[in-house]
Amino acid sequence: MGAIEVPEVDYTDYSNRQLVVVPLAVLALAIMIIGGWYFVTGAPANLGLEFTGGVELRIADDGNGDIEERIDAAFAQEPDSIRSIPADDVVVVTFQASEDDPDGFAGELEDQANEAGLTLDAIDQVSASFAADTAQTAIFGVALAFLGMSVLVFALFRTFIPSVAVVASAFSDIVIPIAAMNLLGIQMTLGTVAALLMIIGYSVDSDILLNNSVLRRTGDFYESVSRAMRTGVTMTITSMSAMIVMALVATLFGIDLLRDIGIILAIGLAADMMNTYLMNVTLLRWYKFEGVKR
Repeated sequence: MGAIEVPEVDYTDYSNRQLVVVPLAVLALAIMIIGGWYFVTGAPANLGLEFTGGVELRIADDGNGDIEERIDAAFAQEPDSIRSIPADDVVVVTFQASEDDPDGFAGELEDQANEAGLTLDAIDQVSASFAADTAQTAIFGVALAFLGMSVLVFALFRTFIPSVAVVASAFSDIVIPIAAMNLLGIQMTLGTVAALLMIIGYSVDSDILLNNSVLRRTGDFYESVSRAMRTGVTMTITSMSAMIVMALVATLFGIDLLRDIGIILAIGLAADMMNTYLMNVTLLRWYKFEGVKR
């Protein structure tokens, strides 16, 4: 197995403005997408059943005709999503809670499925009030993780600009995947929230590696950046490859959650590589050569 070759980047060919414009433009676009989504839907992302409330039906695919057509004809209300799990011969149908019946009318849906001759393997219901509490807990968890990370970074470096570089990069690494989720139709669930928390860890790891190499090791600035890139880019590309493979295998076997997690992590790692070696390097270079160190 061949080693990953990390090309040498001559940062002296580019000004700070040239380096930082790309990550800032991508971040601005991501914020616009999330803001537009919130304006249209009232939420910053596509919320899954855990955060909206509703009913999930697992219907056995008995092979008698087109199962999706039979499902469409069986229910009075149009399902919010229909997804097939070929490995289990099951179709998962979800109905989000409505204003008229916030508890998801599980009994009514079960009766309609039975009348249509559909075989129910399982039925799960999430109340709207419980879903709202779950959403608040998830938001609090992400905010607490981000705050804890920020405090730890400031305590570690004890200087403003290097610490801000790490926090800004982590913020962008989270925002960009959320915007991509909206565009790709990936729902915000407890599983995808866990993926966003993992991105915070990946982001801090690569940024601290860069900051330590530049601020605490001997050597020229560009030599230190190159040294950090050889390790950081290799780790990131390896992780991205693993996530892409996981997403492809999960898609093949119909495991939607693992597919979504793989896609989110791959996008987040790509964003992290851009933010770390463009935005973070720019802030560190300004701090080393133009800013006030203390």
